Amino acid sequence: MSKTPPFGRFITAMATPFGPDLELDLDRAQEFAVNLVNRGNDALIIAGTTGESPTVSKAEKLELFRAVLAALVGKAPVIANVGGNNTADSVAFAQEAEALGVDGLMAVVPYYNKPPQEGLYQHFKAIAQAVDIPVILYNIPGRSVINMEAATTLRLAYDYENIVAVKEASGNLTQIADIASNAPEGFRVYSGDDETTVPLMGLGGYGVIATIGNLTPERMKEIVVSMAEGEHTKALACHLKLQPLMKELFVTSNPIMLKAALKLAGFSIGGVRLPLVDATATQIEKLEQVMQAVGVIE
Repeated sequence: MSKTPPFGRFITAMATPFGPDLELDLDRAQEFAVNLVNRGNDALIIAGTTGESPTVSKAEKLELFRAVLAALVGKAPVIANVGGNNTADSVAFAQEAEALGVDGLMAVVPYYNKPPQEGLYQHFKAIAQAVDIPVILYNIPGRSVINMEAATTLRLAYDYENIVAVKEASGNLTQIADIASNAPEGFRVYSGDDETTVPLMGLGGYGVIATIGNLTPERMKEIVVSMAEGEHTKALACHLKLQPLMKELFVTSNPIMLKAALKLAGFSIGGVRLPLVDATATQIEKLEQVMQAVGVIE
C-alpha cells in the first residue's frame, strides 16, 4: 500500500449526536456527517475525543461506524477511532472496525497506565500488524499523561507501511518539526489542535484533524488550503479572525462548548454524557458573544 493516506488535509473529528435522553441518535449522525462533508471536510474521524469516545460504548461505536459509512458511501473516507489503553482490546476493536469497511483507523497513545516508549511502540505495532488499512497515531499528552517522543513516532512510521500519519496535539513545535522533517515520504503530520494548525503546517505539517470543523468547516478549510498553497499571510489573517472562537470552544472540557455552539448555530446534536456536563448559562452567553464577534452567527 502507498504510505500516502487518501484522507486529504482537512479532517474533522465529528461530535456524536445524542437524543433527548442522551441515547445515540444515528439518524442525526448521518445527517451531520453528510452536512460536514458537503461543507468541505475531506474525511471524518468517528468516535474520537470530540465524539465522546470514553462514554460511548464499543457496541454504540460500531453502530455509529456503520451508520456514517452508509451515509457517506462514495462521498468521503470514514476513519474509526479504535484506540484504548488495553492493547488486546484495541487490536480486536481495530479488526472489527476494519471488517465493517472503514477507510482508516486512529489510535491514541494509551492513557492512565503510562507505558514507556517501548511499550508505545509495541502497542501500535500490534494494531498495525493486525489490520491492512491505514492507521493514524494520536499523540495528546494532555489526556494521555505521557508524550510519544519523535523517535518513537518515526520508528513506527518507518517500520510499518500502514502507519501513515500522526495527529500531533503535544503543542511541542520542536518535536513536530522533527517528525515532519525526518518522516518517510508520504507520512503525514496533522495538527491535533485547531490553534496550532498554521505554525504546524509552516513547519512541514500536512493539515489538521479539527474540532472547529464541526461548526465552521468552510473557514477552517480556508486556513488549511491557504497554507497548503503558500498564501501564508491570508492563512494567518483567517486564523486570527477565527482564533477567539477556537479558544472559546476549549474554556472547559471538549466537546461541552462545541455542542452548545452547534445549538446556537441552529444545528443541535444534543447534550453531553456524564461525567461531562452541559455548558452553564454564563458560558453560553460568552460563547454567543464570541460567535457573533467572529461572524459565525448574527
